[in-house]
Amino acid sequence: MASLNPLQGMLGTRRSAHLLRRTSFNFTKAKVDALASQTAEQALPDLLTLKTRQLEQPVYDDPGTTGTIENTTWCLPTGLPLPAEDFALRRYILSWWINEALRDQGIGHKMTFFFHQFMVTTANSAGNTNFYDYLALMRWGALGNFKKLAFKMISDNCMLRYLNNNENTKNSPNENFAREFFELFTIGKGAQVAPGDYTNYTEDDIVQAAKVFTGIRANQNRTIIDPETGIPKGFFNFNQHDTSNKKFSNRFQGTIITGAQNVAEMNTELTAFVNMVFAQPETARNLCRRLYRYFVHRNISAEIESDIIIPLANTLIANNYEIKPVLSRLLASEHFYDADDSDNTNEIIGGMIKSPMELSLQAITFFNIPIPNPLTQPNTHYNVFYSQAVLQRMFGSANFPIFFPSDVAGYPAYYQNPDYSRQWFNSSSIIARYKLPAMLLTGTRQIGAGPNQPIGIKLNIAPWVRTSGTISDPSDPFVLVHELLEYLLPEAVDADRFDYFYTKTFLDSLPPDDWTYEWQNYLNTGVETEVKIALERLITAILYSPEYQTF
Repeated sequence: MASLNPLQGMLGTRRSAHLLRRTSFNFTKAKVDALASQTAEQALPDLLTLKTRQLEQPVYDDPGTTGTIENTTWCLPTGLPLPAEDFALRRYILSWWINEALRDQGIGHKMTFFFHQFMVTTANSAGNTNFYDYLALMRWGALGNFKKLAFKMISDNCMLRYLNNNENTKNSPNENFAREFFELFTIGKGAQVAPGDYTNYTEDDIVQAAKVFTGIRANQNRTIIDPETGIPKGFFNFNQHDTSNKKFSNRFQGTIITGAQNVAEMNTELTAFVNMVFAQPETARNLCRRLYRYFVHRNISAEIESDIIIPLANTLIANNYEIKPVLSRLLASEHFYDADDSDNTNEIIGGMIKSPMELSLQAITFFNIPIPNPLTQPNTHYNVFYSQAVLQRMFGSANFPIFFPSDVAGYPAYYQNPDYSRQWFNSSSIIARYKLPAMLLTGTRQIGAGPNQPIGIKLNIAPWVRTSGTISDPSDPFVLVHELLEYLLPEAVDADRFDYFYTKTFLDSLPPDDWTYEWQNYLNTGVETEVKIALERLITAILYSPEYQTF
C-alpha cells in the first residue's frame, strides 16, 4: 500500500542523496552528508526555502567601452532603456538563469522550472525583458500559492503574446489561451466522453472562457507593475472586452459569471472565473499528478491515485492551494523513499532518467568545477561556457532546447505518456549525454563546430581528489572507488558491478598496491600523469554508466 506516512529515522547517505537529486540542480557531498544526519521532516524546511541569488539579474559588458569591463544591467529597474544590442542578449538571460539554478542549494529553481513546463511560454515570445519578468513570476510562485500564480499568469506579457490573447477581442474571440488555461495550466482535459465534451470541461466552456479573457493586453514597455509581485504585467482594455454574462456547463455546475460593465469590474469577473476553476477537485488532482511525475515516478496506478494523489490534492485544497504543505508531505513520505513496501529498491530511487540539466549541473557541482565569474569574465561566463557549451552542446545537442519547447505542452519527457523521462535518452540525444565526461575532463566542446575549442571550465581530476575532501583516503583504491560510487550512483552496485569499476576500469587489472604507490608518488612529486589516467578512466566509466543516467 502506497503511504504518505512520514519516513522515520535519519535519512542516511542513500536517501539524502535521493532527496537532493530530486529537489536541486546543485548536488554536493557536503549537502548530502548534512541531510544524512537529519530526518526527512527536518531536512525539508531549508530545502523548501527560496535561496538568495548570486545576481538579481544578468549583466553584460558594454561594447562601447574598450579596455575595461562595464557591467551593465537592463532588466531592473524596469525603466532602463533597452541597449542597442538587446537582440543579442537573450542568451544572457538564459545563461543567467542556468547559473543561478546551478548555485541554488534549495528547491527554488527546480520548482520554477516545474511551473515553466506546466505553464509554457518561449524565450522569444516577447521582448527579452518580458521573458525575464516571466521567469521572475515563476520564481515568485514557485513555493507560493498555485491559484495566485495561475491568476497572475493570465496577465503575463509573455504569455499574452505566446498564446495570442493579445488578439482576443469581443468581436473576434481567440480561444488559444482559454483552451490551454483549462487543458494545461489548471484542470486538465480528461477523456473525451462525447463530441465537444471532455471529462472536466466542454468546448462551449472554452468559448465562454475566451470571452472572459477578452481585452487583456500585453504592455511591452513594462510600465504597469503588479503591486503584489512587483513584476510588470499586462492591462485591461475594456473597449475590447465582452460584457455579456458567461454561462458554463454542468462540468462547472452551470456557473454564470456576470460580465464586467467597466474596466474595474474586469478584475472581479476574472477572479470569479478563476475561483470557479479552482473550486473543482480535479484542478488540485491534476497539479498533484504533475508534481508526482516530476518528483517521484512516471507511473500513476490506481493505488497511487487513491493513496497518494487524492490525499495530496486534499492537502492542497485544505491549504487554499499553497504549494509548500503538499511538497512537505510528499517529500517526507515513506513512498518518496520507496519505503512503503517490502522491496525498497525496485521503484522510486533511480527510477527516472536525468534530464540534460540534472545530468550536467549535478556533475559540475559535485566536482566543484569553478565557473567563470560573470562580473570579471563576462564573455567567458555567458558566451564561451553557458551559451556555447551548456545551451548549445550539453542541452541543445541532447534534445533539450531550454525555454524553447517544441509546443505549448512543453517538453515531451515531462508530459508524454507512457515514456515520460525515458525520452531524455534516445538515439538522437545519446551522443551529447556520453560526451559530457569528455567535455568536463578536457575542457573542450567535443561536439559540433570547433570540438577542440575551450568551454571555459575544466575538471582537473587529480587535484580535485587530492584537495576536495570528497574521498576520505585517496591512497586506498577500494575506498576511492567505493565512495565515488556511493555518491554518484543512486543505488549500491552488486559485487560484479563493483568489480567492473574497481578492478577492470580503475586498476586496469593491476594490483591495488600499484595505485597506492602512484598516488604517493604524485603527492611527493606533483607529477599526476599516471594517477590522472586511472582517475579519468574511472570518472568516464561512472558518468557513462546506465546507473548514473538515472536518479
